[in-house]
Amino acid sequence: MTENQLLKIAQDFGSPVYVYDAEKIEGQYNRLTSAFKNVKNLKINYAVKALSNISILKLLHSLGSGIDTVSLQEVQLGLAAGFSPDQIIFTPNGVSLHEIEQAAKLGVKINIDNLSILEQFGTKHPEVPVCIRINPHVMAGGNANISVGHIDSKFGISIHQIPHILRIVENTKMTINGIHMHTGSDILDIEVFLYASEILFETAKQFKNLDFIDFGSGFKVPYKAGDIETNIEELGKKLSARFNDFCKEYGKELTLAFEPGKFLVSESGSFLAQVNAVKQTTSTVFAQIDSGFNHLIRPMFYGSHHDIVNISNPKGRERFYTVVGYICETDTFGNNRRINEISEGDVLCFKNAGAYCFSMASNYNSRFRPAEVLWYKNKAHLIRKRETFEDIIKNQVEVDFSIKKEKQLVK
Repeated sequence: MTENQLLKIAQDFGSPVYVYDAEKIEGQYNRLTSAFKNVKNLKINYAVKALSNISILKLLHSLGSGIDTVSLQEVQLGLAAGFSPDQIIFTPNGVSLHEIEQAAKLGVKINIDNLSILEQFGTKHPEVPVCIRINPHVMAGGNANISVGHIDSKFGISIHQIPHILRIVENTKMTINGIHMHTGSDILDIEVFLYASEILFETAKQFKNLDFIDFGSGFKVPYKAGDIETNIEELGKKLSARFNDFCKEYGKELTLAFEPGKFLVSESGSFLAQVNAVKQTTSTVFAQIDSGFNHLIRPMFYGSHHDIVNISNPKGRERFYTVVGYICETDTFGNNRRINEISEGDVLCFKNAGAYCFSMASNYNSRFRPAEVLWYKNKAHLIRKRETFEDIIKNQVEVDFSIKKEKQLVK
């Protein structure tokens, strides 16, 4: 998409607004499948939590993707988007047995990462095949909040507890049809990923009825010019060869599964916001926009970087600005950024806004969540309306405080 097209969307749909480029999503999907073209059975399960708009899900469904879900509601969204139950894997953490049973009733693949839940589920439903999420005890990821495969993580069943898993399987007579891991997000070193994969292969040898091995995801995308990204092509070459060798050793053609979220949608997204005011202090020039961490929390939550471009003045001289929001806490999007000169009313574009941006938006300060637009076949399609005041109060229940006082009898 061009800056002029983005500016036109901001004018037509208002700001702030999220915009997604369908062509970029399709390109990333094809890039991943191409990298693993030497694997006979490959399944890409898009991680719904990254961006859950039903139109995005339908787009990925049209490309041949499955989905990875972490809540019953995401499962229901997937079904509503047209995915069949066998195209959906349910990988929750810390949910009740009841929620897992509800998902199982819908016919989706079940992935369990807790010994207690595994034993309870296997005892009650031994006929339902289950995938097991393993914690490989490998530290990987760009931030502590997104590193999920280390020894102190709440995710997965420790590789040191494999004997316990085997006892549960033997006692319940349940079937384990998949082995899964996810080490973290923003993985730079594919050797770390390959090392964790070897742990998964060793674990898989313990289970004789597998249909698939799920290697999670966490592939890093570039966030600025010259940024490092996961070398998907090299990973595809090395892991495909190792996976094919393992299938021969195992005696069965298994499916190699991934669950990318950020990799597929992050670079497709642009967040557009208008500058309310330019504020000069004794030490800083603030560009104050019509948004805050209620719409885009990643810079404050993860310390993530989003390039910020002034699409209203792309050829203006560069100056230094600190871009901030309108929330009544510190909500800094970027400190001391070099941006083309900003005037009040200009539209700023935040890059890499496709993953974990709108999906983490809120109504904090009773602000409305923004609209979402999909750029598909050179046309802007509104895929989520901007919220209104009615949306803010529609589920609130008012109490009647107009208590009538009874008249006092005067003796």
